[in-house]
Amino acid sequence: MERIDTVVVGAGVAGLTTARLLQAFGQRVVVLEARDRVGGRVHTVRTAGRVTDLGASWIHGVTDSPVAAAAEAFGMRTVEFSVGSFQPDGRPIASYAPDGTRSSEAAAAAFAEDVRAVDRALLGVIAASGPGESYRDVTERAIAARGWDAARAQRVREFLEHRAEEQYGVWIEDLAAHGLDDDQVEGDEVVFPDGYDRLPAHLAEGLDIRLEHVVSRVHWHGAGVEVTVDGTTDRSTLSAAAAVVTVPVGVLHSEAFTIDPPLPPAVAAPLGRLRMNAFEKVFLRFPTRFWDDGVYAIRQQGAEGRRWHSWYDLTSLDGEPTLLTFAAGPTARETRTWSREEVATSVMAQLRRLFPGAPDPVDVQITGWQDDPFSRGSYAYMTVGSVTSDHDDLATPIGGVLHLAGEATWTDDPATVTAAMCSGHRAAERVFGGAIPIERLWGSPR
Repeated sequence: MERIDTVVVGAGVAGLTTARLLQAFGQRVVVLEARDRVGGRVHTVRTAGRVTDLGASWIHGVTDSPVAAAAEAFGMRTVEFSVGSFQPDGRPIASYAPDGTRSSEAAAAAFAEDVRAVDRALLGVIAASGPGESYRDVTERAIAARGWDAARAQRVREFLEHRAEEQYGVWIEDLAAHGLDDDQVEGDEVVFPDGYDRLPAHLAEGLDIRLEHVVSRVHWHGAGVEVTVDGTTDRSTLSAAAAVVTVPVGVLHSEAFTIDPPLPPAVAAPLGRLRMNAFEKVFLRFPTRFWDDGVYAIRQQGAEGRRWHSWYDLTSLDGEPTLLTFAAGPTARETRTWSREEVATSVMAQLRRLFPGAPDPVDVQITGWQDDPFSRGSYAYMTVGSVTSDHDDLATPIGGVLHLAGEATWTDDPATVTAAMCSGHRAAERVFGGAIPIERLWGSPR
């Protein structure tokens, strides 16, 4: 049996961060990765000269961001593309009324103020909410307090439903009242025209990473851990003084991954209240641009927007006319078995309500994170009954030898690459038993 200092399960940003920092301070570390690539849910594909980030795309706020600092140190080119928190205005948004006609500037501004009024009221309503309340419960109270007529209230209600879906890939009634507490962005947001995967590629340099090593069992005890790897023809075991497990919540919940003995209640309880979402990206590239110049987003209101309501202009990344929309929450589950052609036809039916002359797309790409056995969804969300501290509690050290890390284990900014990196840094410090400057990430790993 091979014996090492620390075994890291998962070569996403959290795992690579942990491994790189521990190796920088002299540990012998092995990273086991089930996929045939590093990066985890940071996944870039390059086809026909196009660069497409199928997983993570943004740094959501570069101010004091270690991800932004690492990207700069690694020489990664960025383009400013601030999306905020599904904002109703603040960027050039072409808003369309339920009948498919474009809203006037005055009507769009009035609607945005309605959303902001509810958001202001939500601060107090959420603070006073109980742990068994959903985001639907608190938003309904905030809307009711305004005394609006049914149509006006319904427009804001739809917006809040879509916000829950786009931010966390879940239906509003299934999201905890506090599920969007982290929905704050500090500073500009940026994307990577050359691909986000350059970040994990740099972090992986110099590390012992073993691809296509599927971990099925982690056994922990007072003296350390044994990690079982299922290969294509045989099974092997690594022994280590400590393990850092960075697999997503969906894998932790699955029968394909066993932690033995089972997680203690202090960790199992928060895990039980977190779930993986249903959230897929749909990229549509066109031969010509048919929407207005200078538009950041296109949004339609009303029942026609139940599935497809928002499109984001990505043309600035490479000059090819491109719109991005999301299949999120119920729509992601409903369209999960649809063909690419069926999804594109459904999306285009809505776009052509707004732009009757819109041409067929020349290329369509759709993600499939729900069906990825090594993620089982895009990222974690707080179910009804969850509390904000569940994220950090999920990372409670186990027996002094086992640690969980990843985007779901970081309270301040979960569901982001920043959360993954910060959680990996914390896990490295706990294993090491002392402070480790995160700046060592973009220095030499040794």
